[in-house]
Formats: sequence, C-alpha cells, structure tokens
Amino acid sequence: MIYEIFMPALSSTMTEGKITAWVKSVGDKVEKGETVLVVESDKADMDVESFYEGYLGAIAVPAGESAPIGSALGYVAETEAEIADIVAKLSQKSEPAAIASSNGTNTASVPELAAAVKSEVLVKSDRLIASPRAKRIAKENHIDLTKVNGSGLNGRIIEEDIMALINSLQVKTIEPTVISPVISPAIPSVPVTPAPKVAYNPQLGTTKPLTTLQNAVARNMNVSLTIPTYHVGYTITTTGLDELYKQIKSKGVTMTALLAKAVAITLQKHPLVNASYSEQGVVYKSDINVAIAVAMEDGGLITPVLLKANETDIYSLSRHWKSLVERARAKQLQPEEYNSGTFTISNLGMFGVDRFDAILPPNSGAILAIGGSQPQVVATKDGAIAVRNQMQVNLTADHRIIYGADAAMFLQDLAKLIETDVKSLVL
Repeated sequence: MIYEIFMPALSSTMTEGKITAWVKSVGDKVEKGETVLVVESDKADMDVESFYEGYLGAIAVPAGESAPIGSALGYVAETEAEIADIVAKLSQKSEPAAIASSNGTNTASVPELAAAVKSEVLVKSDRLIASPRAKRIAKENHIDLTKVNGSGLNGRIIEEDIMALINSLQVKTIEPTVISPVISPAIPSVPVTPAPKVAYNPQLGTTKPLTTLQNAVARNMNVSLTIPTYHVGYTITTTGLDELYKQIKSKGVTMTALLAKAVAITLQKHPLVNASYSEQGVVYKSDINVAIAVAMEDGGLITPVLLKANETDIYSLSRHWKSLVERARAKQLQPEEYNSGTFTISNLGMFGVDRFDAILPPNSGAILAIGGSQPQVVATKDGAIAVRNQMQVNLTADHRIIYGADAAMFLQDLAKLIETDVKSLVL
C-alpha cells in the first residue's frame, strides 16, 4: 500500500505552505505519528506527522519550495519493496523531467531516479533543523543553534541537546574552591550578539521574494481594502496609568498587558465593537480575545492573542504575553494563538509614534491604534495650567456594523477607565 503525505491547512487564512525541512530522508523508516517534515505556514513553523507506518518512498516537494493546501508532499510505502513502485509512479509524471537524460528523450532508470530524488532531498534540506521546544529554550538562554550538535534523527537538534550544552556551560563556570549544593541556574556569558527586535538587512539593488508570512499579510490587507472603514480619534490622559505601571512593573507586569486589560474590560460594555460583519448579520463574539500586533525580526507582523483578556488577572496576562511574544518570534505559535482574536491593538507608541491609523484586519469589527504617551501642557477644569501625560488613540471601525456614535462611546469609556479607575486593572 502506498500513502500520500498532504499539505495540511494550519490556519484559516493559509492557502499554501513552504517546506522548511524534511526530517526524514527517502528510505527512512516512518512510524505512525512521527514528524516527517516541517512546514512554514503564514504564521508559524509546524511539524507534520505521518498518519501511516512504513518507509518514506519519495519526496514530491523538496525543502525550500511551496505547495498549495491538499497537494501531495511525499509518499510513504508500507514495505521497502514498494519504494520502487513509488519511484516508478513519479517517473510517469512531469515533475521528474529534470532528472531525465540530457537529450530529453530517455527517462532515468528506477534506481537512478531514486538516487536522484534522495540526493535532491539531501541537498535542499541542508537547513538547520531543531524541534520547536529546542528553539524556544535556545532563544531564552541565548544559545547559538549553529554551534549545537544535534543528536536527533538526521542530526535534528532536540531539547536534550540544548540542556546538555547549558549544563556543561554551568559546570565550567563553577569555581574549584567553592563548594555549594546548589548550582545557580544563571547562564554564563557567551559571545553571541543578540539580534534587535526588528532587524532588516536587505541587499541593496536586489529583489527579495516575500516570505510566506509577508504574502499572508499582503492578502489580508487587500481584503481589508474592500471594507468601508472610518477613523475616530481620542486623547487619553495617562498620568495615573503611568504611575500604576511604575509601581507594579517589578512584578512582571507589562504596559501591553495593562492596555489589553483596559480594552477588554471596556469591550464588555460595548459588545458591538467586539463583533464582526457577516452576510448573515452581526456576529457577536462569546469571548473577548485581544490580538496585539508584533513585528517580526525578518519582516512582516503577527498578532498573538490574549484569550479572555477581560477574565484574566493582570499578572497572568503579563506572563502569558511574554511567552506569546517569544514563541511568535521563534515561529512556534499554535493556530489558535494567533487567529482567534476578536479585537486588535496596534501599539506604535513604543517607537515614539504620536498617532497613526491602523488597517482593519479581516474578520474583525475594529482595531485600536495606540500612540506614545507624552507630557503635555493642559488646562485643568478649574482654569489652572498643568502638565499631564497624554496619548492619542485612533479606532478604525467597520462602518457596516459600527457607527460613529458606537465608536465614540467606546473610546469615551476607555478613557474614563484609564483616567479615573485605572487601579481596577490590578484587582
């Protein structure tokens, strides 16, 4: 029996995937449920497992190339003897034409074709392979994966390889005159230059193809252009919010989590702003899931989601956000962690931006653009002059379901919460 390995649909917006690496080579034994290859979707790298037990007979789409959802990526033979049947089947298709003889009239023999297919796989999959967990641990501990010897199948770097390196580095730094039953978990300095959060190093004068993620962003933005949107701005005094942040920052609370919490609580009073349009009518969401735009180091952006942000305490929300960002930039998010948002925040204030308009994502009713908080000279209610920290926020809304008054009342309540009841965010 011969089985096909298909390109899976890893997200609702995915139309094709790029083969990051083949973990198995032609002729390797494959167990049911075992990872065979790694696919880059529009948001993350995902392991693709085999539904069958047997032997990898051929690879239809080599590493580095893309294929549409549902297309055959490779073939698994139930027995080793059936590998030749797979190669023969492929030789009848147009794909192996490049392996044909130079005069273009004769097709390579079955053994030659098998050797050529395997050789092509070995050449094109010469990209560093590491498990998602190994990547995350290496990133957290500033470990350069190129310096790690993988002990997994076909040289794949696994969690044990990273932990062994960390332990060896710790042992090397223990002073011989110090005897202590506890070894500090701190990782010693290693000569690794950390990459900036957003780094673009293009080669000038060239055209660099869009990544899978960038293509997905482009498609979504084109869809957004068909939606009738409008913008509503509001100025919010953040003096109290800034003071609260200083008080609880040492406990691991982030400003992003505070803003997400404030937005989520306000959305409870305005379910329409948390809704979306459909041909059947207004879709009111049962949960408040706040998606927040994050810039990727190699270009593009992704929107990790804080699920049920209105119900989660600020400390858990902050810890979860930190984990989401780390895994997003390591391309390890699960689909539900980036495609389940009901409302989106885009915060460019951290870059010093005063104000901007955000583009509405597909399947959303609104997105909030947040500018930076800056000290401003203002007139108080009693006619005095004072300095207050203020930020500009702009709401982009789908005018098919959210009207101007709806947007204005949402921003008014958000400002009221931040200006007069900000301490409720930590209760």
